Amino acid sequence: MIEVLILSLIQGVTEFLPISSSSHLILFSKFTNFQNQSLSLDVSLHIGSFLAVITFFYKDLLEFIRNRDLFIKILISSLPVMILGFLLVQTNLISELRNIKVIGWMTLLFGLLLYISDKFNMNKNIGADFTYRSAIIIGFFQMISLIPGVSRSGISITAARLLKFNRYDAAKISFLLSIPTLAAVSVFGINNILSSDNINISSLNLISIFLSYVFSLITIKYFLQYIKNFNLDIFIIYRVILGIVILAFAYL
Repeated sequence: MIEVLILSLIQGVTEFLPISSSSHLILFSKFTNFQNQSLSLDVSLHIGSFLAVITFFYKDLLEFIRNRDLFIKILISSLPVMILGFLLVQTNLISELRNIKVIGWMTLLFGLLLYISDKFNMNKNIGADFTYRSAIIIGFFQMISLIPGVSRSGISITAARLLKFNRYDAAKISFLLSIPTLAAVSVFGINNILSSDNINISSLNLISIFLSYVFSLITIKYFLQYIKNFNLDIFIIYRVILGIVILAFAYL
């Protein structure tokens, strides 16, 4: 139960902060010996995050019904990472990227890129300036997030900031883009579970969905409040320190 709590906390917090959820889950998996790790648990954690972002942005989702233009932009922006992710999984190339050295370098380098993108005074907003061109550019940036350590949230915010969106709207774009991606991961994972010979859905899966949901919802709420008043330096400092520590372990 403690293991599920820790994994739910990692997923819920790191999925939406610009610090890479996949790298943290991989690192905890490598340096600990969780007994309850499984495909079904991983899927459950993502379902919890998916439900949380839907809950928080339900008004925006309802707006999609009235504003199909925004819906199409979000979908277009999400397609590149979903297509490439599917291809990497099918060819098993994704496993080649899941090593400590890659995570360390990506954590460090893309933390520095986030720092550069965050240092300009930019005022574009999602309502007036989120064009098809912006959606496509951010979508291609998101493809890089398939490398552990980059961070889907981090690279989306970086791309939006480079396109001159203010911090709050850059974060909001990142959250909205997480909806199709998390939905795809959840559906793909559920399909793999149902097609496997060993379907094992237990109370731990339900608990992990709930805990991931709660931690994700709290993270989304307070990160958006934080980013209204502060820059991203705290996350950049964390990434730089974490990247250096990981590389020290990898090379020493």
